[in-house]
Amino acid sequence: MRLGALYGFVLNEFMLLIHEAISSLGVFAPYAALSLFLLANLLVVWRLEVLSRQGVEGTVLGTIFMPFCSGMGNLVFAWVLARNGGDGNDVLLNSLFNNVTNLTLLIAVPVLIWSMASIPRKKSQAALREFRIGRLSLVLNLVGVFFFSFILWALAADGEIARTEGVVLLALFIFWQCFHIYDVKKTNLLKKKAYPKTLVLDIALLLFGAFLVFVSTDWLVQWFQDFESGRLPAGFLGWASGVLMVLPNALLAFYYGARNRMDVVYTSQSGDAHMCIPFSIGLFAVFHAIPTGAFLQQALWILMGLSLAHLVFIALLGRLPRFAAALFIAAFGYFIWVGLAGS
Repeated sequence: MRLGALYGFVLNEFMLLIHEAISSLGVFAPYAALSLFLLANLLVVWRLEVLSRQGVEGTVLGTIFMPFCSGMGNLVFAWVLARNGGDGNDVLLNSLFNNVTNLTLLIAVPVLIWSMASIPRKKSQAALREFRIGRLSLVLNLVGVFFFSFILWALAADGEIARTEGVVLLALFIFWQCFHIYDVKKTNLLKKKAYPKTLVLDIALLLFGAFLVFVSTDWLVQWFQDFESGRLPAGFLGWASGVLMVLPNALLAFYYGARNRMDVVYTSQSGDAHMCIPFSIGLFAVFHAIPTGAFLQQALWILMGLSLAHLVFIALLGRLPRFAAALFIAAFGYFIWVGLAGS
C-alpha cells in the first residue's frame, strides 16, 4: 500500500509539473497541449510499428494493442469529465463521433485510395489460412460493435444511463477483452509463437505515451471548462473533443493503409469502437447518470446499420468494395447532419 501510494504521489506531482509548464506558456498553452497530445500518439504509432516488424500479427495489433492506444484519449476524456463533474452529454457526443468516424471515414477513405484486396497476393495455403483467420477475427469485432451498440440502445431506452447500466457496460467490456486475450494466447500456443523480447520495453513506452495523452487531455478539458457558461454552444466540448480524439485513429488508418495493411486498418478501427461503447460511456455512468435523448437513439441505429453493412461485405466478399466505401462516407455526412440539426 505504501509503495502504491508513493507511485501515485510521484505521478501526481509529475502531472502537476507538466500542467504548470503548459499553463506558463500563456496564449500558446492550448497549442502546446495539442502538440503534446499528438506527439504522444506518434510515440504510440512508432512502438506499434516496431511490434509489427517483430512479427506481432495484424489481428493481435488491431484487437488488443491498437484499440487501447488509439482509444486512450476517449477514456481519459470520460474519466476527466467524471472526476470534474462534467456533462455526460459531452461524453456521449465524443463516443458517438468516434465510433461513427471509425466505421465510415477512417475505413472508407483508405479503401478508396488504396483499395482492399479480397485474397492474399501470395496464394500459398499458409497465406490463405492466415487470411481466413483474420477475416474471422474481423467478423467477430463487427459483431461486437453491433452487440454493444444494441445493448446501449436498450439500456438508454428509459431516458437515462444510470450507475447500474454503467456497471453492466464495464462488465461487458472486461469480458470481451478477456475473450480476446484468451484467443490470442491460444493462437500463439497453436503456432508455437512467442511475444518479442522487447515487449516489456514496448509496453512501458506505450504506457508513457498513454500518460502524456492523459496529461494533455486533462489540461485541454480543464481549459475548455474554464470558459464562462454561455460562451460556447451546448455540446461544443463533445464535438470538439471527438474531432481531437479521432486524430490518432486517422493517423493509424492512413499509415497502415499506405503500407498496404488494410487488415490492421480494419481491425484497429472496428476494435477501437469497443473502447467508447461500452467502456468510456460505462466509466462515466458509474460516477454520474447520463440523460439520453433522441439523438443517441438515432446515432445508435446508424452504428448498428454500419456494423451490419460491414459484416455483410466482409462475410460474403472478404473485403469492402469501393462503391460501399463511398456510401459509408455519405453515411458519415448524414450522422453529422442529424447531430447538428438536433443540437
